[in-house]
Amino acid sequence: MNTEIKNLLRPHILTVKPYQSARQEFVNDGRSMILLDANENPFDSGVNRYPDPFQWDLKRAIARHKNVEPDQLFLSNGSDELIAQLIQLFCNPSKDAVLIAPPTFGMYAVAASIHDVAVKKVPLTRDFQLDVDGLLAATDAQTKLLFIPTPNNPTGQHFSKEKLRKLAENFIGILVVDEAYIEFSDEPSMIPWINEFPRLVVCQTFSKAQGMAGIRLGMAFAQPDLIACLNRIKFPYNINVLTQQSALAVLEDQQRISEEITTLLHEKERLKKALNDCSFVQKCYPSDANFFLIRVDDAQKRYQEFLKAGIVVRNTSKYLYCENTLRITVGTPKENQALLTLLKK
Repeated sequence: MNTEIKNLLRPHILTVKPYQSARQEFVNDGRSMILLDANENPFDSGVNRYPDPFQWDLKRAIARHKNVEPDQLFLSNGSDELIAQLIQLFCNPSKDAVLIAPPTFGMYAVAASIHDVAVKKVPLTRDFQLDVDGLLAATDAQTKLLFIPTPNNPTGQHFSKEKLRKLAENFIGILVVDEAYIEFSDEPSMIPWINEFPRLVVCQTFSKAQGMAGIRLGMAFAQPDLIACLNRIKFPYNINVLTQQSALAVLEDQQRISEEITTLLHEKERLKKALNDCSFVQKCYPSDANFFLIRVDDAQKRYQEFLKAGIVVRNTSKYLYCENTLRITVGTPKENQALLTLLKK
């Protein structure tokens, strides 16, 4: 195992013996087997058998799509599970810490708190950019994880590769780059960087551009040693049969996904123009995602007006530096037209 990873792990992790399912005890040589090993109901319903615990068919399909090796890929029950598992791997409760850059995705701090892990915060600058020097200065031996989403949520903008490279080169813990919205951005993914940086984890998801939020499927890309550690602590059947089948199907339908992304980006430009022309919108922030952060005159008043008209947006005013802001997702052309009609009123 890579020494850098081994030294960052919680000491007992390498002594954990993962649960081995009955199906892992033999190698299928292609024959049709009578399965009497796992106490399943034998009557075929399509889902009466346990799923492949390591999701190899799906991993091979994703690996081809992302140009990685299957052993550089970990699948989780949504990105939330992955965030929690990384904290479990590297952070000793009541001793270690994670580092975040607010305003940022809220689950990083929530997951840390659940596992009794401290949360250090180095805010973004007022124009929502990374304070790289501040992040590195806040780091000590107990700062095990740094979570950076790019494009960022809730602000929508990407962070420069120059700043991210400085973090990858100098942060002494595990750098987790969350690319949930990468398919909407012109910026290239950082997945190829995993071959250069053994302490880098790049996360993506099927929930956003792939349109599969309901199946709860997250992806982590990293060097094989780090992936092996995640496999050591995961529950044996964390990705169910229906999720695996749905993900395989959408991977075969990427032309449709590409067309949907093109439509959403076109609609985003239409909304951007309308929001910039709206009297109560003080600022529409640049966005590399499928949503906008806007600063308005009175966020709660405008939020309630949207609700009254049957449109749900997100009041993001509680986030640092986000007073009187709303986050608005790009919808279908019909939904966006309803929003535009309301704005004109």
